[in-house]
Amino acid sequence: MNILVTGGAGYIGSHTCVELLGEGFEVVVLDNLCNSSEESLERVEKITGKKLKFYKGDILDTEFLDRVFTENKIDGVIHFAGLKAVGESVKLPLMYYQNNVEGTVKLCLAMQKHGVKNIVFSSSATVYGKNEPPLSEKLPTGDCSNPYGRTKYFIEEILKDIYVSDNEWNIVLLRYFNPIGAHESGLIGEDPNGIPNNLMPYISQVAIGKLPKLNIFGNDYDTPDGTCIRDYIHVVDLAKGHIKAIEKVFEGCGIKTYNLGTGKGYSVMDIVNAFEESTGLKLNYEFAPRRAGDLPSVYSDPSLAEKELDWTAKYSIADMCRDTWNWQSKNPKGYKK
Repeated sequence: MNILVTGGAGYIGSHTCVELLGEGFEVVVLDNLCNSSEESLERVEKITGKKLKFYKGDILDTEFLDRVFTENKIDGVIHFAGLKAVGESVKLPLMYYQNNVEGTVKLCLAMQKHGVKNIVFSSSATVYGKNEPPLSEKLPTGDCSNPYGRTKYFIEEILKDIYVSDNEWNIVLLRYFNPIGAHESGLIGEDPNGIPNNLMPYISQVAIGKLPKLNIFGNDYDTPDGTCIRDYIHVVDLAKGHIKAIEKVFEGCGIKTYNLGTGKGYSVMDIVNAFEESTGLKLNYEFAPRRAGDLPSVYSDPSLAEKELDWTAKYSIADMCRDTWNWQSKNPKGYKK
């Protein structure tokens, strides 16, 4: 099977490429490299000892998409390509709607034109909005607190409408919680541009001395230690979930939605303490005012994925901290030379 991975040079995409190649899939990657590096794909090939095919370009470019589908017999698509910073989406909503929503529509039009009707979509727990955890797939969606979350919600709805219009499509919507960690080799990991938006790369960049201190946004939430609680999942567990999802698609699943999380909530301070214990390092941190839009507690009910995909998260918080530090310490500048 030949899988097109959009955004495949990114953090989750590159780890998923490792798992796909390891399972014997042929991989074609499409990425515009706006928040990723081609170096990650070279390292994917080094880890697996297998080759993939890379196209640099944008999902907004219809002619480019047509060329990718014309030059390759694509059996299915795993769609990661998208902008993902919550704060940036509030400042630049039109850019997010154009890139994420319009880009997905153009991708699906190209798939339709070339008779490819199998897709796994990288969605997010943000679609659940302010629902109380644990969050199950049965809960209503759409009450999102930012444009980023709304783009994920709108894309889910578009894909549902595509399925209603033509039920030859097989679609899996994967709602992620908080991916952290890195491949155990230390060759690939999370390498954000600028100051990280996510907790773990922020922590690791403070630990390596790239940033002076960790700002913890809010310590007065209604949680045991006052800091926000999230469902952190190892990126390799998440990548393996995509293998299960694409296999489900090829079985002829219709349209399905699954949470990918551990079902456990950890606070920001839990992660800080676990990182210090795993690495023996002391982190310089201070508390800062709350960020707009942050919810006190978000964690999954992952039981449907366990039941229908035979998938569960295996890695512990200690594993996630260890692998993050292994990546960061071996690559203090990320993928930059």
